[in-house]
Amino acid sequence: MKTIYVGMSGGVDSSVAAALLKRQGYHVVGVYMKNWTADIAGVACPWKQDLADARAAAAVIDIPFKVFGFQAEYKQHVVDVMVAEYQAGRTPNPDIMCNQEIKFKLFLKAALADGADLIATGHYARTSGGRLLTASDVNKDQTYFLYRVTSEALEQTVFPLGELTKPEVRRLAAELGLPTAAKPDSQGICFVGEVGIREFLSQYISASPGPILDRTTGRQLGEHQGAVFYTIGQRQGLGIGGGGPYYVTGKGMATNTVYVTDDPSDLDLEADHFILDQLHWISRPPSATQVYQFRSRHRAELIDGRIDSSGDVTLVRPERAITAGQSVVVYDSEVVLGGGIII
Repeated sequence: MKTIYVGMSGGVDSSVAAALLKRQGYHVVGVYMKNWTADIAGVACPWKQDLADARAAAAVIDIPFKVFGFQAEYKQHVVDVMVAEYQAGRTPNPDIMCNQEIKFKLFLKAALADGADLIATGHYARTSGGRLLTASDVNKDQTYFLYRVTSEALEQTVFPLGELTKPEVRRLAAELGLPTAAKPDSQGICFVGEVGIREFLSQYISASPGPILDRTTGRQLGEHQGAVFYTIGQRQGLGIGGGGPYYVTGKGMATNTVYVTDDPSDLDLEADHFILDQLHWISRPPSATQVYQFRSRHRAELIDGRIDSSGDVTLVRPERAITAGQSVVVYDSEVVLGGGIII
């Protein structure tokens, strides 16, 4: 009987993943990854409740339960990197960093050292022979967040929910009597619950007010609370009164300036050509002559295009809000080749 350590976050997905693996005959051990415990902006970090929910689910499933503490490593490899990226004017994705550095590197290593043969998580994805494949439920597919996982890690990983839909998972949780069956999905930053990104960054970055300028005319339309908090394509939270909605088209970090437009078809909001850095290919690099599918945000529509060995991407049509620091993932039908970070 193989031993499999399941990352249990206290949510319904990972709870059902653990239950399904036990049903399949594995010796299952539930593990809560204690990554972040700090309260932010007067909002309590939900880790204690999440831990209690994970422990309660493990008790119902009747599996051993452990807590792995990764707080120092998480601060270094996820939080500090995220803050540095925002300070540089880019918009990173901490969920991707967490999967790369914590769940499928640190957790995997610790689990194997503790006696596991495999690990599992509640991600909606599939894997086969070290390849990453999209989930059957396209609405819940989470491979965008997993593209930086290595082939070696995937060979030692199981995704029990890869063939299921979210309603099916909820139904299974209820049938199994899991205490997480009706627990809402988490929102906001992956590790601090409901706290918004501005409130979180304010704990680490000293930001100053600055001008919001019309990109075309240069006229000042308002004042922002720090250019670091804004991202390309953003239309909420600008505080510009009158007229239609405005969209962020760019930032001047040196001058602490945010540029906007009220033209939703402004060319600065779209791009069909960009360059990716920090390229990561799971099994094989793409061919410069082949057409692939590209996704620039979670659940964004896939767009056909090509990429060369240097990370130069050309899409068949423009995509909105191509933002420095964000990831673009490359698909070959259901196979995730990998991707890179927009520069």
